[in-house]
Amino acid sequence: MLRRLVLTALTATASVAALAAAGPAAGASPLPFPLPLLSSPDELTVTVSESGSTRTDGRYELECGPTGGTHPSAQSACDRLDQLAQQGKDPFAPVPRDQMCTQQMGGPASAHVTGTWQGRSIDATFSRANGCEISRWQMMEPVLPNTRS
Repeated sequence: MLRRLVLTALTATASVAALAAAGPAAGASPLPFPLPLLSSPDELTVTVSESGSTRTDGRYELECGPTGGTHPSAQSACDRLDQLAQQGKDPFAPVPRDQMCTQQMGGPASAHVTGTWQGRSIDATFSRANGCEISRWQMMEPVLPNTRS
């Protein structure tokens, strides 16, 4: 069974390479890259501060594909990131500068996420400084901790 799986993966890789080389002139449609089969695992460092809880403040490593690291909810966090990717969302994109946001304060919590996700480099900062940032934080739970009491 393992031989067949490896052979299938190699055959698929060769087919993808042939299609990519053929290009649009041969009637092949462009393929999205990076391909999950060929991508390295997602590896993120999540640093949370001023959440008001010693349970959630700290630095966590999160690995997805396979799941691992020191993140307290690693599997749920990886599942959430997969869900956002399937929806075509970029959870690390900042709030647009011209976005109108409610002026409410969600607390002093902040988070910094660095590493690699979906084959690209990540360096994102999160806060709870206004309604847009609060929504952005909540969208990332459980990658980021729930700071609501």
